[in-house]
Amino acid sequence: MKINQHLEIHIRHLIILLKWIVLGITCGILVGIIAALFAYSLNLVTAIRMAHSYIVFGLPIAGLIIVALYHFCGKENNKGTNLIIVSIRSDEKIPVVMAPLIFISTLLTHLFGGSAGREGAALQLGGSLGQNIARVLKMDSTDCKIMTMCSMSAAFSALFGTPLTATIFSMEVISVGIMHYGALVPCAISSIVAGLVAQQFGIAKEFFIIESLPAVDIVNMLRVAFLSILCAYIGSFFCSFLHYSSNLFSKLFKNEYIRILIGGSIIVILTLLFGTDYNGAGMSVIKAAIEESRVHPEAFLLKALFTAITLGCGYKGGEIVPSFFIGACFGGWIAPFLGLSPSFGAAIGLMVVFDSVTNCPVTSLFLCFELFGFTAVPLFLIADAIGYMLSGYQGLYSEQKIMYSKFNFGFIDAHTNKTAD
Repeated sequence: MKINQHLEIHIRHLIILLKWIVLGITCGILVGIIAALFAYSLNLVTAIRMAHSYIVFGLPIAGLIIVALYHFCGKENNKGTNLIIVSIRSDEKIPVVMAPLIFISTLLTHLFGGSAGREGAALQLGGSLGQNIARVLKMDSTDCKIMTMCSMSAAFSALFGTPLTATIFSMEVISVGIMHYGALVPCAISSIVAGLVAQQFGIAKEFFIIESLPAVDIVNMLRVAFLSILCAYIGSFFCSFLHYSSNLFSKLFKNEYIRILIGGSIIVILTLLFGTDYNGAGMSVIKAAIEESRVHPEAFLLKALFTAITLGCGYKGGEIVPSFFIGACFGGWIAPFLGLSPSFGAAIGLMVVFDSVTNCPVTSLFLCFELFGFTAVPLFLIADAIGYMLSGYQGLYSEQKIMYSKFNFGFIDAHTNKTAD
């Protein structure tokens, strides 16, 4: 009897594995195609904006269109990525219309020079598609949540070409301290497949070459530790600045049309004053900071300002690529004062600020491997650990939960930005 029971259990597990392999591949192909189209469209509108810098004058009008689109679809109080996080933790539904809305509104933001990333759109796009695919297949609540995470991984991987990071991120970001391993197989398969699909569409994966790597010794460990402390506080500052800006705009301008019109006009003025480096995602500036050691001291502050105003007044996009920008520019600027190369400092800064704003240390370390290669691993590990601890309980996503204390063994189970320890 026991042999038969064990056999039945193994057969049941194999059937579940087969189910998620099929669903993971299917999800990876479907989401990969749509995310590749999104990435291609982003590259196209970015090229148009860079070729015609005067297009930024249309940003306020683009903002009015974005607000009108959300009003027309009845999604005025859209929670963005927070809705995806809530839907995985609960049974809240993600509306079908969310995918095309975030697709179009993010393209408009980037085309006309708003300062935003692309991963927020990817997570919302993927999460919306995944949950609605699950609904069509009449999957139960648990499987529906796994499909949502699976599609988040697929979209992230397709945009960045980082399947390892994409797999872990959707499992780690929901409840920090509790990894949702039940989603590992579908997330891994969908992210790998989506990444391959995106490559077939000509979407290049992100990778940076660090100019000069320091030796792994005690002195450099101390230098990296000090740089990481500073970067962790920069990440916390960025999160606070984003939330403050959003609250301030909402308080000062109750009408969403007026709010985004004024915010867009401020970005136009700032662009005339400081140039176009801070419009869009800013991947070219990140690349210059890491591969060419080219950094302006004020760049990280200006990017934080541009991004806080753009997202705070209602434009759509993500916060993660701006965090890359801020971390790379700050790290590259500070590193020489600590005896480190600007290129290596930019890489450390990028990883630590990402870590501090997402509260995802495992994801951050894997991101480092996929973006920079498996070099100077002990130094990146030290930076990652310090960045996670000292960022405290700030975070980009207010619906993210911190399950365990960062400073002791305590179980806290509290939302980011509301936790004290």
